[in-house]
Formats: sequence, C-alpha cells, structure tokens
Amino acid sequence: MIVLASQSASRRALLTAAQVPFEALSPGVDEEAAKEALRSDGLDARALADALAELKALKVSRRVPGALVLGCDQTLSIGDGDGRGAMIDKAVDRADAERILRLLSGRVHHLHSAAVIVLNGEPIWRHVERVRMTVRSLSDAFITAYLDADWDALRWCVGCYRIEGPGVQIFSKVEGSQFAIQGLPLLPLLDFLRVRGVLAA
Repeated sequence: MIVLASQSASRRALLTAAQVPFEALSPGVDEEAAKEALRSDGLDARALADALAELKALKVSRRVPGALVLGCDQTLSIGDGDGRGAMIDKAVDRADAERILRLLSGRVHHLHSAAVIVLNGEPIWRHVERVRMTVRSLSDAFITAYLDADWDALRWCVGCYRIEGPGVQIFSKVEGSQFAIQGLPLLPLLDFLRVRGVLAA
C-alpha cells in the first residue's frame, strides 16, 4: 500500500488501472504560493515540478509515519526542452485559457511530470519524465468550441488540455509517455514499487 498525496482523479485512475494498492490524501499545500516561492529561488520548470512533488509528499508523510507517500506535480515550458523556457500555468479564467491555447498553437512545448516518494519525512525515490508536445495550428473557432465543450474539466489542467479526452485533438505530435501527460511517470514508479515489494515481481 502507498499513500498518494493528491486528490487528482487522473492519478487515482492510473494507479487503480495498474492495480496499485493506495490511499489518497490531500496534501493541503497552497500550490500557487509554493510555486511562486520556488520560482523566486530560480528553479526552472523541471526542477519546479520535482520540488513541488517532494513538498506534497513531505506534507502527507508527517501524517502517516511508516508509509510510502507519493507526491506528484507537472509543469509546462515553451523552449528547447531543458526546462528553462517560459512556463505555462493553469488558466485563471476562460479568457486566460483562450490566451494560453493561442500561445501554444503551432508550437512545441515540454511537459515535465515529476514523482517523489517519501518515507518518514525523507525522500527515497524520485523521477522526472519529459514529454515533447507539438500543438497543431488552432483556429479561434476551434478554441471556442473546445472550451465550450470541456471547460469545467479544463479549468484545472495545466495547458488547458486533458490528453485522455477532447484535448488529444489539439496535438499533431506527442513524443513521450501518455502516462506522464496524465500526471504520473507510471512505468518507472511501478519498477520502484516492485523493488520495494509493494507489487509482485
């Protein structure tokens, strides 16, 4: 059994489908405040995802001594893939979502999906997976219809897409793991859980 430091429906679905025994607890982290503080320290997108994942796991680990606690986070950056490009956050409202989709339209961005496992307040495993994502040219009419159809779900998604839903339509090419896009570097995590004896080898 592991403890997932998240209430993300996507992450819970991935673990359930992979038959990983887990319990989900909210980390109670003010993500925006934490993100701003870490950014002010000069962290790039990759390092930021890793730090936020660790922070969430550490917060929950204090409440469940002896448990393997999994923290996760994702960041997006436009640039050459090293994480130093301009970062993209969750949309603050519908107008901001339109702006983000226009910014991504016809461009490549990188998604950094981080996972950290903490035991008794100490990180014991971490992995950050990068996915290179090419967005096709999006018309204003498509953006409007897309947001009309899925806004209630998209408002919580970095980059304004759910790859497991209508969001797949915005891409012309994806290079990397769909599991990472959905919120978890799942295959490396499963390897670690087998080594720890949580899953059968």
